[in-house]
Amino acid sequence: MAMVRLQKVLSERGVASRRKAEELIAEGHVKVNGRPAQLGDKVDDRKDVIHVRGKKLGVAPKSVYIALHKPRGYITTMADEKGRKCVEELVRSVGVSVHPIGRLDRESEGLLLFTNDGDFSNAIMHPSTHVPKIYRVTLRKPMTEEQRLQFEEGVMLDGRRTAPCEVRIVSSAPDRCVVEITLYEGRNRQIRRMCETFGLEVIRLRRNAIGKVKLGMLPVGNWRYLTPDEVRNLVMATGVTKKIAAGYIKYGKEPDRDYHTARR
Repeated sequence: MAMVRLQKVLSERGVASRRKAEELIAEGHVKVNGRPAQLGDKVDDRKDVIHVRGKKLGVAPKSVYIALHKPRGYITTMADEKGRKCVEELVRSVGVSVHPIGRLDRESEGLLLFTNDGDFSNAIMHPSTHVPKIYRVTLRKPMTEEQRLQFEEGVMLDGRRTAPCEVRIVSSAPDRCVVEITLYEGRNRQIRRMCETFGLEVIRLRRNAIGKVKLGMLPVGNWRYLTPDEVRNLVMATGVTKKIAAGYIKYGKEPDRDYHTARR
């Protein structure tokens, strides 16, 4: 594992926020291999022994990458003060703390990725990367060919034009139209807002793929581990090839392909 700043390790391991971690280090509450830590220190948390206020930091968990079939009605958050259903309930059975990569709005469904690997998550979500995401969208009325072409060229949202995308009309009837949309960026509620500009009402929206990772036959509300090849392909798609989830491939076993239900 590459050497990383100590405060980043403490933050990612849930000890404290990065700013608070810096305060703990500056106040002398953190030791690395028995010696008082200094701001700017870098560590390998798989080898170095870290103590915070005299308590040893446990062994770093292996990197985990999973795919969830998010149902409609769940918000993409790990906690909700309003008591709404959130995706955290569906991934408790993973056994380690993971966070969602990106989001799907409450009424949307489909493929949602989770990990405890911050570098991997940042690479996927960074604005400079363009990992394709494929959606199947059901509309209340037909999309015209003119609308389809305008959709592909980009739509003005919040004063900025959306990136070019791909739109394929799967089926069309007077009261229903199904389209497949491939996006290369991820703005908040982007597809719904783009459709609104054309007066198109979205009945159903499901994400079917992120890069080469497909939703496939994964049942609603279930999750599965990504394979090393899927992880590697996602990282290659971002162009950030220096970090190809080496920890997962080296330390983790070849994951099973079984589907896992939420632990109720």
